[in-house]
Amino acid sequence: KLVATTAGDLTVKIPKTRTGSFFPALLHPRRRIDVALHAVVMEAYVHGVSTRKVDDLVAALGVDSGISKSEVSRICAGLDSEVAAFTSRPLNAQATPYVFLDATYCKARVRGRVVSQAVVIATGVTADGHREVLGCNVGDAETLDFWKQFLNGLRDRGLHGVQLVISDQHRGLMSAIEQTMAGASWQRCRVHFMRNVLAKVSKGQGEAVAAMVRTIFAQPSPALVTEQVNVVADTLRGQFPTIAAMLDETGPDITAFAVFPEAHWRKIWSTNPIERLNREVKRRTDVVGIFPNPPAVLRLAGCVLIEAHDEWAFTGRRYLSEASMALLTPPEPTTLPLAPADPVISSGRALDNLTARTA
Repeated sequence: KLVATTAGDLTVKIPKTRTGSFFPALLHPRRRIDVALHAVVMEAYVHGVSTRKVDDLVAALGVDSGISKSEVSRICAGLDSEVAAFTSRPLNAQATPYVFLDATYCKARVRGRVVSQAVVIATGVTADGHREVLGCNVGDAETLDFWKQFLNGLRDRGLHGVQLVISDQHRGLMSAIEQTMAGASWQRCRVHFMRNVLAKVSKGQGEAVAAMVRTIFAQPSPALVTEQVNVVADTLRGQFPTIAAMLDETGPDITAFAVFPEAHWRKIWSTNPIERLNREVKRRTDVVGIFPNPPAVLRLAGCVLIEAHDEWAFTGRRYLSEASMALLTPPEPTTLPLAPADPVISSGRALDNLTARTA
């Protein structure tokens, strides 16, 4: 049997017996590549090396027989169990006050056609200020049912203590948040909102309008933030009535961040943190181009997210300080101890003695 190893191709002779069978413990049935080379192939795949180029990598390691694309795919299917364990792990260890939701798109073959598949991702900031990747999934589109199923899955795994959900204004996502995240506020991403505003004005007027809208987020207190929304809307109402109407309608949604600690504002008023993660997923998946099926999309995207999650955990750096996170949970009211009650004289003899002393 020809076995490919990191030291090159080896020919292993397997003896035949007249009765029974024998297979060397060194090898595995139906496998011609050793464990170390398996790890190399998986690592290369996760880091964005296409299945076609993995053959060149394996050849550079001394394996003259090479490796086919189908074999690379079969090897990388072993990552599915790791992704499944990660995306189904319990989330009930501690509360997650902030949850970020977003989606990116990849191409995959479904029933013989190349279609776009939505990769939905959820990240969160836990009560101690650390970031976590909460989960991911792949589906046909960002529909209400798909988002609702995804968010209910997070709830079933123990997600709790959510106070603010940050996302864009996708209609299916908004409805799913409303139905599954009862008690949590919703922050509309200010970056997406600004793009929607600039789409309503000409290019020459865009910078002036954008500068005016940005003053909303430059206010030092929650009351001034809310007041500035009305000021900007009234200022733009004459020349830009459409923008003024947008501010009137979405004012509470784009300023939901203002009731939370000021130290958190810059990190919770947009989906920028999860957008960086999306770009990394896209960078790795663009190398593949078209995936053979949706599970292959989830496999690679899940591995990228596991890598990011582990990096956040390894560095130990808090996304938000522990002291500022403590402001989200008001201290429990202290109960003063009751003063000791006066002793009650229940004995008849004690009452007689008291009467005698008084006389």
